[in-house]
Amino acid sequence: MNIALNPLLDFSDLPRFEAIKPEYIGPAIDGLLDECRNVVKELEVRSAQVTWENFVEPLEDVTEKLGRAWGIVGHLNAVVDTPELRAAYNENQPKITEFWTELSQNLTLFTKYKALQLGPDYAGYSPARKKIIENAVRDFRLGGAELSDEQKPRFAEIQEKLAALQTKFSENILDATNDYALFVEDEAELAGLPDDAKQAARAATEKDGKPGYKFTLHFPSYFPVLQYADSRKLRETIYRANATKASDQASDHPEWDNTQNIVEILKLRDEEAKLLGYANYAEVSLVPKMAQSPAEVIAFLEDLAKRARPYAEKDLQELRDFAAGELGIADLQAWDATYVSEKLREQRYAFSEQEVKQYFPEDKVVAGLFRTIETLFSVAIKPDRAPVWHKDVKFFRIEKDGKLIGQFYLDLYARNGKRGGAWMDDARGRRRIATTSGKDGIQTPVAYLTCNFTEPMTVNGKLKPAYFTHDEVITLFHEFGHGLHHMLTQVDELGVSGISGVEWDAVELPSQFLENFCWEWDVLQNMTAHAETGQPLPRALYDKMIAAKNFQSGLQTLRQVEFALFDMHIHHDVDPAGTQSVQDVLDQVRAQVSVMPPPAFNRFQHSFSHIFAGGYAAGYYSYKWAEVLSADAYGAFEEAGKAEGNVLSRNTGARFLQEILAMGGSRPAIESFKAFRGREPSIDALLRHSGMAA
Repeated sequence: MNIALNPLLDFSDLPRFEAIKPEYIGPAIDGLLDECRNVVKELEVRSAQVTWENFVEPLEDVTEKLGRAWGIVGHLNAVVDTPELRAAYNENQPKITEFWTELSQNLTLFTKYKALQLGPDYAGYSPARKKIIENAVRDFRLGGAELSDEQKPRFAEIQEKLAALQTKFSENILDATNDYALFVEDEAELAGLPDDAKQAARAATEKDGKPGYKFTLHFPSYFPVLQYADSRKLRETIYRANATKASDQASDHPEWDNTQNIVEILKLRDEEAKLLGYANYAEVSLVPKMAQSPAEVIAFLEDLAKRARPYAEKDLQELRDFAAGELGIADLQAWDATYVSEKLREQRYAFSEQEVKQYFPEDKVVAGLFRTIETLFSVAIKPDRAPVWHKDVKFFRIEKDGKLIGQFYLDLYARNGKRGGAWMDDARGRRRIATTSGKDGIQTPVAYLTCNFTEPMTVNGKLKPAYFTHDEVITLFHEFGHGLHHMLTQVDELGVSGISGVEWDAVELPSQFLENFCWEWDVLQNMTAHAETGQPLPRALYDKMIAAKNFQSGLQTLRQVEFALFDMHIHHDVDPAGTQSVQDVLDQVRAQVSVMPPPAFNRFQHSFSHIFAGGYAAGYYSYKWAEVLSADAYGAFEEAGKAEGNVLSRNTGARFLQEILAMGGSRPAIESFKAFRGREPSIDALLRHSGMAA
C-alpha cells in the first residue's frame, strides 16, 4: 500500500484527482478493507473496559478512510463516467457493501456500544458523543445485528443485491440520456426557441461534425424545447423521449429498461424490513427520521393535497382556457403544458423566463450567492486551488475571522458522462484530530456542489458566459444551503458534524431555507447584469417576477405530493409480490391527487433516482416536510427585515448559524428548530409563501 503510487490512499489533504486512475481503485479498496477488518478484530477481542478513546475512536479512524476513498470513487463515477471507471466501481461496490453489512451485523461491536451507553463514563460525555452512541445502537439494530446466524447471510445478500440494482438503475438512466439525440436540420422547425438554445444545439452538432441542430435529454437542452418551441410535434417528440427513457416504452434499448430493477428493489426492501421485524420498508425508513409513522406522513401529504387542490384546479382551468382561446390548442396535452404556461405567464405578467435569464450571468450569480452568505453568517468566501476532475470545476475556501473553516468544489455544467440533476455531497467531514505536534487540531469539512446548467458558448468566435434561468439560480442556492449545513458546523465529532446524523426529513431545511433569498430585492439587485447592456435587474421586472412567484403553485404542490405519496405507498401498503404493479399504484395516486394526469406512456418512475437509486426511499415526503420548517425559519428573517429594513439580517443569521447550521446532527432537528424559532413549527408560512393561505 504505497501512498506515493496510489493517490486514493493519501489522506493527508485534498483528493489528488489528477492522479487517480481506474486501475488504482481495486488495490486501494482491498487494502483499506483489510485494514478495517484488522482493527475490527482487535476491538472484538480487546477485554479492557470500553471507552470512547479505546473503542469508538479507532473504529471511526479506520472506517473514515475507507468512506473517504470510496466517496471519491463514487463521486467520479457520477461526474466523469467512463467504461473503465464504471467497471472498477461495479467490481468493488460488492466488497464495500459486504464490509458495511458485516460491520452492522457484528454482535460483539453492538454489545460494546450498548456497554458504552450503560457504562460509568456515559453521563459525562458531551451531547454529541451521546448522540453518536445512541445512533450507533439504533443503526446496529437496523443493520441486522440482532438477527439469528441463519438470517444474517440472507440479510447481507439483500444489501449486496440492492446496491447492485440501484447502481444499475442509475447507469440505465445515464446511458439512455447520453444515447439520445434529436437532430433538426431546418431552423424553421425551431420557431419560438430562444437564440441561446439554438446556439447550444448548433454547437452540439458542430462537435459531432454534422449540420443542423442537436437536442439531447440533458435538462438545459430538452427543457427549452418544451418551454418555447412553437412546434407541437417537436415538443411531443422530446417529451416522449424524456418521459420514457430507461423504460419498457423505449424499445430501441431494452437492456436499459428499469422495470424489473424497480420490482426487484421493492421486493428486496420488503424482505429486509420483514427480517428486521417491521411490517414494511416504510416503517424501517422512518426509524431515524422526524416523522413517527407512515400514517402520519400520508395524513400530512393528503392534507397538503386537499389544501392545494382548489388552487391546482384553478391553475389548470386557466391553462386550458388560454390554450384554447389564445393558442388554438383545444386538447391540452402534457407536452403542451410547459409551453402554454410560459405563454400565459408572458401575457399575464408581461415578461418571460427567457427575458429574466438575460440578467443572470454565472459570475454575477455566484458572486451574489457568496455575498449573501458572507453577509448572513459573517464569513469570507475566496478562490482556492486544488486538483479537480474536469477543467470547468472551480474550488473555493470559507474563512471566519481569517481562519479556514471549510472548502468546496463547484461543478456547474451539464456534460456527457455526468449524472443529471443537482446535489451536494461531502468529500470530508469536520472532526477533531491529533496533529504532528501532539496537540488537537481540526479537520475542516470539504463539500462537492454539483449542478447541470448550460455551459458557456463560443458564438462568432467569442466566448459568452453561461446565463442561468431564475430556477437554476434557485437550484444553486438550494445546493449551497446543503453545503453550508456541512461546512459551517462547529461540532467536532465526525458522526454528528455537518449533515451527519441529521434526520433525513430535516436535511432539506437549510437548502430550502436559502432558496428564499433568490426572491429578495436586496439580494437580486446585486447579482444581476444584462447580457448586452450590463444593467442590473430593473425594479419593474423584479416586481413582475414577484407577482408571478406563485404562478401555478397549486399544480406544482400537487406534483410533489403525487411523487411523495407514490413513494410512501409502494413502500408501505403494497405487497411487492402481489398482483398490483408499480404502475397501478402510480395511477391510483394520480387519480387521487392529480388534476392533469400524464399520458399512459409516461414512465416517470423509471428515472425516479431519488427513491430507487438515492437515499429518499420512503422519504421523498422530506421535501415538503422540511419545507414547513424552512418556510417558518425564513419567517424570522422576514420579521427582521420589517424591523431592520433588510432581510439580510446579521443578527438573525448568527442565530440560524448557531442553532441550526453549527449544531449538525448533535441534537434532534426539532430541538434545533425550536431553539432558533422559540416555538414549534407551523405550516402557515409554507402556505403563505406558496400563495395558498386562506
